[in-house]
Amino acid sequence: MPPRQAAPAGSSRARRASRVLLALAAMATLLSVDLPDAGAAPPLGSTAQAEPGSAADRVGALFAGGLDGGHFCTAAVVHSDDRSVIATAAHCLDNPDSTVFAPGYRDGKAPYGLWRVTGAYLSPRWTQGRDPDEDIAFASVAPVSGSAQVEDVVGGFPVAPDQPQDATVTILGYPSSEESPLRCTNATSLFSPTQRRIDCPDLSGGTSGSPWLANGAVAGVLGGHEDGGLVPEVSYSAVMDDQALELYREAAVAG
Repeated sequence: MPPRQAAPAGSSRARRASRVLLALAAMATLLSVDLPDAGAAPPLGSTAQAEPGSAADRVGALFAGGLDGGHFCTAAVVHSDDRSVIATAAHCLDNPDSTVFAPGYRDGKAPYGLWRVTGAYLSPRWTQGRDPDEDIAFASVAPVSGSAQVEDVVGGFPVAPDQPQDATVTILGYPSSEESPLRCTNATSLFSPTQRRIDCPDLSGGTSGSPWLANGAVAGVLGGHEDGGLVPEVSYSAVMDDQALELYREAAVAG
């Protein structure tokens, strides 16, 4: 048998480099199962269309009666024992009996069905005086058709009230002029001890009630001061206090 010839040094290095690249590619594939695509996220402080996915599917538009009437606010599914609770701004629930929720709404379609509001949980300080510090509410929903619970269909976000003053949050919401949700991530600041502020463009009317997600958990909703802000570039959320947590617990138990 003729002696085995040694490969040229450059060829050996190329093969080693190729194996390293393959290993890195395999690792990236494994990580991508659990981690979002960083390239898909807009830069901090900028607003872009939210791509479909598990997070966006848990957020939906609120309509008066049905899809024909146009959407006026945003809400998000939150985790509860009976799997039927959404979070939104209190000022979005002035007429709960005629309000329906369309999670994952896009381009005139409700891919996960319509869910009617069956109960609204609002602070007495909101119902009696529309206190902007209490502009966080929860609601129970039931399917317009079918028997599944909304959290069984799209999943639900945990609720996480305790956040640092400069917490970075992601907002997912539906401007009334848009037929798909927008997304913006940025650091927040305290506008007051009871109100949090964020700078994000294009969050115009209709984004009230949009979840403020800190590490994937609802830490607030767009609302509060000035019903969430008078200009699209600056938005607010009431700081989630003990009263909001009590409303959440009531909604989660009552369903």
